[in-house]
Amino acid sequence: MYCLEDYQYKLPKELIAQVPARKRDKSRMLALNRKKGSIVHTNIDCLGDYLEAGDVLVLNDTRVVPARLTGNKDSGGRVELLVLNPATDREPYRCLIKSSKPLKEESILAFANGLQGKVSEKVVEGQTRVKFLDDRPLLEILECAGSVPLPPYIKRNGRASKVDDSCSYQTVYAAKPGAVAAPTAGLHFSHDLLNRLRKKGVIIVTLTLHVGFGTFQPIRVADIRQHKLQEEFFEIPAETAAAINHAKEKGKRVMAVGTTTVRALEFSARDGRVTESSGWCNLLIYPGYRFRVIDRLLTNFHLPGSSLILLVAAWAGRDLLFRAYDEAVRMRYQFYSYGSAMFIE
Repeated sequence: MYCLEDYQYKLPKELIAQVPARKRDKSRMLALNRKKGSIVHTNIDCLGDYLEAGDVLVLNDTRVVPARLTGNKDSGGRVELLVLNPATDREPYRCLIKSSKPLKEESILAFANGLQGKVSEKVVEGQTRVKFLDDRPLLEILECAGSVPLPPYIKRNGRASKVDDSCSYQTVYAAKPGAVAAPTAGLHFSHDLLNRLRKKGVIIVTLTLHVGFGTFQPIRVADIRQHKLQEEFFEIPAETAAAINHAKEKGKRVMAVGTTTVRALEFSARDGRVTESSGWCNLLIYPGYRFRVIDRLLTNFHLPGSSLILLVAAWAGRDLLFRAYDEAVRMRYQFYSYGSAMFIE
């Protein structure tokens, strides 16, 4: 149960989604029932069929910032940075860095629109800190010189090069800038779908977890319990906590949209109740974990051997989850960030 190898699977490359669905609320959705072990093929537009008046839908309202910077070293070689905690870090900023040759401390880097940065620390395991030679706030700097940090499995060539990721790789309810990756389960929602759920009586609330590198950090240990998840900043407002606790008291269900929402809720729970809170979350959820808050989960299809698939396996059960993944491959669902949805009740 704790062996990383047990959470691997084979996926044909052509099933890795390179572009978003033409319409957000028309994405395919595989609905999995844990108790019955049943699978239903539907689409996200039918999500309301699985919710009732008084149920609570919890969204992560983080906003992706253009945290990827590409430029050159003073020697002319290419360099690429990903600012890891753009909303919460202090200068010099911690970054992932890729370069044609190893970077030295004090190296000067040149980016778009005249932006320059100086390497402040020795590069260790692909990370360092960079001081930007600019007086503007970091988020303003990134808006001017950065680009959307797409996952490496999304390639921009041919037809895919015409996709406007600055819009598509953002939820329609994104409000608080700070993420370096989208909470991708939320990409399936349109304003129309959210309004239809509200009219049905579903209570929609938000929290914030700024998705960082930790969410996608590769697991490099054989025993999944030994993996250390990097911290990500989260905030749960009082009204969100109150709505969830009231629903639980009334026997209504709480549905989390995305694994980041699950981790924030479960991290903040005390004796089954969600509390107004903020701070740094590094909760690693894997099979054997006892959930305290959520009753239902909407998620995407995740990378093999990732912390994300461990969480979903903890919720659905490993064997049932991978039976559903096999079915999704057979039915040619799209996988990963721009891929299809999976609903687990």
